[in-house]
Amino acid sequence: MAGRRPIGALEHEILGVLWNSDGPMTPSDVLAGLDADLAYTTVMTVLGRLWNKGLVERVRVGRAFAYTSAISEADLSADRMRAALDRSSDSMATMSHFVASLDSARQEQLRALLKKRSK
Repeated sequence: MAGRRPIGALEHEILGVLWNSDGPMTPSDVLAGLDADLAYTTVMTVLGRLWNKGLVERVRVGRAFAYTSAISEADLSADRMRAALDRSSDSMATMSHFVASLDSARQEQLRALLKKRSK
């Protein structure tokens, strides 16, 4: 399986192109924005899956669709972190391990955010 992307990596790359866009993008536009050798149909398929998941919005442009992200990168990451905690049988241990894995600068950022939220 050498050379294969991790599950969800292509979706994230395509979302990254959309997040950096100033407006709706057709599959051709998205393909041009990717640093990968992919088929047009692959990009169309992934965009369709992202639309089915509610992560992108689409509008008809001629015979094609143009896509924009429906969620920010920060919101998507936060949703995934919450989902990971929800799946854990011991969310306190999961949070503890997560915080312990952060470098001191990120731990300080987390402290500052929590302090700000408690006000």
